[in-house]
Amino acid sequence: MSNKPYTFGPVPSRRLGRSLGIDFVPFKTCTYDCIYCQLGRTTVKTVERKEYAPVDAVLKEVEEKLKTIAPPDYITLSGSGEPTLHSGIADIITGIRKISDVPVAVLTNGSLLRIDEVRDAVSGADLVIPSLDAGSEETFLRVNRPHGSIAFQEMVEGLRTFREGFRGPVWLEVFITGGVTDTEDEILKIKDLVDRIAPDRVQLNTAVRTPAEAYAGMVNSERMEEISAFFGRNCEVIADYRGVHGHSEFTSTGEDVLELLRLRPCSIDDISAGLGLHRNETVKYVQELMDKGLIRMEERRGKRLYSGHRMTTTEGENEA
Repeated sequence: MSNKPYTFGPVPSRRLGRSLGIDFVPFKTCTYDCIYCQLGRTTVKTVERKEYAPVDAVLKEVEEKLKTIAPPDYITLSGSGEPTLHSGIADIITGIRKISDVPVAVLTNGSLLRIDEVRDAVSGADLVIPSLDAGSEETFLRVNRPHGSIAFQEMVEGLRTFREGFRGPVWLEVFITGGVTDTEDEILKIKDLVDRIAPDRVQLNTAVRTPAEAYAGMVNSERMEEISAFFGRNCEVIADYRGVHGHSEFTSTGEDVLELLRLRPCSIDDISAGLGLHRNETVKYVQELMDKGLIRMEERRGKRLYSGHRMTTTEGENEA
């Protein structure tokens, strides 16, 4: 990862405000291969923890980045791989605390919180947001497609144990996949586990961006609100149906993406390379433009390409 930036953003987040992302695990190196992942299929499925990026180099880049931007609301350890796979995540959290007062959040799929060392490693964060996407072993295998060494019940127990020992807030993200986990039976199974874990918040999400597998459906906002009622008053729907890139600091970059796609069709990687954007940022801008009907996607030889078109006068009038 030495030739790629470790920081991205700040990017707009419905739950974290202006979030400076930290990405220190190689792209799609993960313990899961979730059918709904907006970044595509996992290329390296592993549970091996190691120093994927030099801790000192990550911290140096974070420090330099913070000098050039207004203070973000959070510094978020997330990125395009599972952050707890990095064996130095505890040192990264400690190092960030030494150079900044901005709170640190960890976004994780939670699969490695069954390991004592990993729970200890992320305990220095201000906020931890793990995931739970299934209520049974069968659904877990279907939705998350985990590494073979990860047992469902052990994963759930790891989430419960972490919540019990962590001093800060835990917001549990529950991803609802249309056609798979949006039935009442599946929701009740998930709720039983959520009650055992007892997070401070439950945050419901769904596939509003292009998923790894076409059959991973989006659940509409009305149904998501119905589902949230099962989990009680500490539950909220965070699925970004309307987009969060309306802020002026993000609009300019979105326009850059649109202009590039008006010139020629590009993949996510093409856009990222052409504009010097982190892949996670590119995905958000592309989805925002698709939601507005300004670009389209097509499959060519198994590759997803995006292209833009100039609005006609009528389209411009309708948009206004």
